Amino acid sequence: SLALTFTRSSHTPLPHRTTTAAAAGAAPTHRRGTDGESTPAPGLMEEEKKSQLLSPSPWSALPLDLASLVLSLLPMYADRACFAAVCPQWRAAARQLQIPPLPLLALPDGTFYSLMYDKPFRFPGCGFAGYENVCGSWLVFSRDDGCFMVNPFSRATVTLPALSSVRLRPPNASAKSKWAEGGSVESANLYITWMRINKADNLRISKLILCSPNLVAALVGIGPFSQILMCQPGALSWSVRAYDRIEDFQDMSFFQGKLYAIAKDENLLVVNISQDHSTGDPQVCRIGRVIEGDCPPWYYGVFEDNSQASKKLYLVESGGMLLMVRRTIWCQFPEPGTDVEIMGGQNEFEVFEADFEHSRWVKVLTLGDDQVLFLGRRCSRSMSVSQYGLPGDCIFFLDDDEDNCLEYAYDEENSSFGVYSMRFRSIHSGDPNISWKRCAEMYLAAWLFPEDR
Repeated sequence: SLALTFTRSSHTPLPHRTTTAAAAGAAPTHRRGTDGESTPAPGLMEEEKKSQLLSPSPWSALPLDLASLVLSLLPMYADRACFAAVCPQWRAAARQLQIPPLPLLALPDGTFYSLMYDKPFRFPGCGFAGYENVCGSWLVFSRDDGCFMVNPFSRATVTLPALSSVRLRPPNASAKSKWAEGGSVESANLYITWMRINKADNLRISKLILCSPNLVAALVGIGPFSQILMCQPGALSWSVRAYDRIEDFQDMSFFQGKLYAIAKDENLLVVNISQDHSTGDPQVCRIGRVIEGDCPPWYYGVFEDNSQASKKLYLVESGGMLLMVRRTIWCQFPEPGTDVEIMGGQNEFEVFEADFEHSRWVKVLTLGDDQVLFLGRRCSRSMSVSQYGLPGDCIFFLDDDEDNCLEYAYDEENSSFGVYSMRFRSIHSGDPNISWKRCAEMYLAAWLFPEDR
C-alpha cells in the first residue's frame, strides 16, 4: 500500500543578520540617498534577494500537473482524503482532476476495506452498519416510513418512498392472478404480478440505480423474482405496472440514456419511461426485448458425475459498450440418500457485448489491458487501472451469497473476493487477508465507489 504523508511548510523568511557600526570591519547596512531617505546597502540587497529565493513555496502553490501526478500514485480513498485535507487549493485540485480512486469493499457490519490495504476501517462519526443495498457511492437503508440513501463520503442524504407506498398503473388494479394450488413461483403457466407479492413481509430491493437526479429505478420482489419500480428522489410513492408478470430479473443498467434489464433467459430488455400526466412522476410505459437470449440448454441439467451448472448474469458498461457477464458456478449434488447440501465449486466467466444493430450478444475475449470489471450483485463498474499498477483484463468478483443460499452452499467458512484473468482463464484469491464470515448478516457485501460518475 502506497501512502504519502504531507506536512505543511512554515512560510517564514530566513532571518536577516544584524550588524552594528561598532563591529570591527562591519560595513554600513544603510546609506542615505541624495533625497535624504535611507536605502539598503548593496550587499544587504543581495542577501535579501538570496533569502527570498531560498524561502520555501507553500504547498498550496503546487502546480496542477504535479498534483495530478501525486493523485495518480494514491489509488486508495483514504490517501485521497488526506491529500484533499492539506489545504483548500489541494481540495479543489482533487475535485478538478477527477481521477477515480479504486472502490471500497463495504460490509454490512459497517466495516470497509481498501483493496490495496488489508486493514478494515470505519467512517468516523457513523458506522453505516445495516445497509440493505449499494448504489454507486450510496448506501441504501430501509425503515418503516421509507427508504433513504446516504453518501458516506459527502454525508449527503436522499429520501425514497417506503415499499408499502406504491402507485399502481392502472390505479384500479386488483389481484386477478392466483397462486397455483400447492405450487410455487416456478410452477408452469403461472402468471404472477405485482398484485400478488406487494403485501409480502419479505419484499426487498434487490437492485437500485440512481439513473439521474430525477430518476430512481429499482428491482423489487421476493427471492429471485421481482418487478421494476420507479420514483423521483424525495417522492412519496413508487410507480409500478400492476399487471406485468414478475420476472427473474438478474440485473439492470442505465446505458446511454436508456434503462436496460437482463432476465435469467439472457433476454435484454429496454425499459421505456414516460411521465405521469397528473403528477409528473416517472413511470414504466413499456418493456420491450432488444436482444433474444441464447442460453446454453445444459444449464440446470444434472450430469453423470452429479454436477450441475448454476448461472448468474450481470450488466456492466465498459468503454462505450454494454456488456453481459455470464458467470457459471459448478455445483456438486450429494449422493442419493445422503443428507448433504448442494455445494458450490469452481467459477467460470464469459463476457458478451450487446450488438444493438444486429440484436445479438457477441462474445468478447478481452476487456483490454487497462480495464478491470468490479462485479457484484448490488453494484458493478468498469475502471481503468494502469495508473495504479494493477493488472488489467481482469474481473474482481464477490460471491453474492444472498443469491447462493437459495441454490447451494460453500465449504469455506469465510468469504472474500476473487480475481478472474480473462487472458489466462484462471482465478486466484484477491487478498487472503481480506475476508469475512459467510453468514446471513454479511450476505450484502458490495463494491462502493467513492466518486460516483
